[in-house]
Amino acid sequence: MPPPGQNRLISIAILSLLVLLQSCRKQPDDVVAPNGKPTNLYSADVATKWASLQLKLTKTTAGFTPPVASRALGYAGLTMYESVVPGITNRKSLVGQLQGLTALPLPEIGKTYNWALSANAAQAAILRSLYANTSAANKTTIDSLETALLTQFKDKDETINQRSVTFGTAIANAVFEYSKSDGGHEGYSRNFPTSYVVPTGAGMWQPTENGIKIPMQPYWGRNRTFVKANDELAVPKPLAYSTNTNSAFFKQYMDVYNKSKVLTQTEKEIAVWWADNPGETFTPPGHSYNIAQIVVTTAKANLAKAAETFARTGLAVSDAFILCWRCKFLYNNLRPYTYVRLAIDPAWVPFWPAPPFPGFPSGHATQSSSAATVLAAMYGEKFTFTDNSHVNRVKDAARNVEFKARTFTSFSASAKESADSRFYGNIHTAQDNETGLAEGRKIGANINALAWTK
Repeated sequence: MPPPGQNRLISIAILSLLVLLQSCRKQPDDVVAPNGKPTNLYSADVATKWASLQLKLTKTTAGFTPPVASRALGYAGLTMYESVVPGITNRKSLVGQLQGLTALPLPEIGKTYNWALSANAAQAAILRSLYANTSAANKTTIDSLETALLTQFKDKDETINQRSVTFGTAIANAVFEYSKSDGGHEGYSRNFPTSYVVPTGAGMWQPTENGIKIPMQPYWGRNRTFVKANDELAVPKPLAYSTNTNSAFFKQYMDVYNKSKVLTQTEKEIAVWWADNPGETFTPPGHSYNIAQIVVTTAKANLAKAAETFARTGLAVSDAFILCWRCKFLYNNLRPYTYVRLAIDPAWVPFWPAPPFPGFPSGHATQSSSAATVLAAMYGEKFTFTDNSHVNRVKDAARNVEFKARTFTSFSASAKESADSRFYGNIHTAQDNETGLAEGRKIGANINALAWTK
């Protein structure tokens, strides 16, 4: 038996320890979960419907080039996740894990929330902010979807509904304020800055057949990445420029030229399917976000898993475009259109017109690989899905190509085909694609390495 008074001292010590532990709690991982139905018991409808609308906004809003679109997808995905994560018992907020994200609003402890309404309000608010320059018709569509989903998911208790909407809106507003400091705010207004001086010299990018003199978003690589580990990745280096017919560099471009002469119908279909030109489609990062949506639907994921899926995919494609653009504008590598005409065939015309920015590495390969990496971590690499992103598009008569749905049995196969499409289109070399795929895997792995689980 302990001596008299010792029990009291032990009790005081235990109480002191508990107080100390309570004071060490960090926002918001250890906050007591609010009451109410957990996020995983809601359907993914609210997530997939907002993802669909965002892809429409990306396609129909002026200035949403691939880099700008990737950023919007990153912040929308983050907002979706943070608006529901307090209702997921085994998941953590990304506060303190993403660069510059030091705090977000917290739900009231012990109060009941409707997480579908929180996500609904959050998506409506963040899309209004990110697509501030969209049309009046699109803004009305945002309002309409918000109202429809509020009606679909609302609770009988109006106090719960209002509390949930208030929290979701607060999350969106806080994320938007956070976004303003990353270097890409309102990037849709400066896609081709006239202040940029295009470098000149052997092996450097030159305007191609589209005639655009200023390359797209030349400063994008300076933007803040979401994940610090991605910011610290070494920049890959292309092969040394040479017009020597025995050089490795020459062989890369000769392979593109030779492929242009023997394209199969299937290869043409692949090239056109993945082209995703801005203004005509929801852009390459939008294609990855749409694949995430297809996966969520195919897997019959709940709201909790859907929100994390869109968050990981959005962060992955956003960081991928920053790092890819950082590399592109470090080396300003010329496109096959320019090199083949210079060193191989002055009259050559590629299958697809070259985009207005440097070649190395491939943006398609980088972002597709990063998205594939995060999706594989959540759903397993061997996952069969059908990409129907463009099945309703009118036939490309000039190239005699129909838009046919494409089925894959793994995420890596999808990413590889996306990369190959640029080789078949004659606008990227093999080194552009191979490097992009490799770097994308690193970027996605760093997204996966965040502390998602408590």
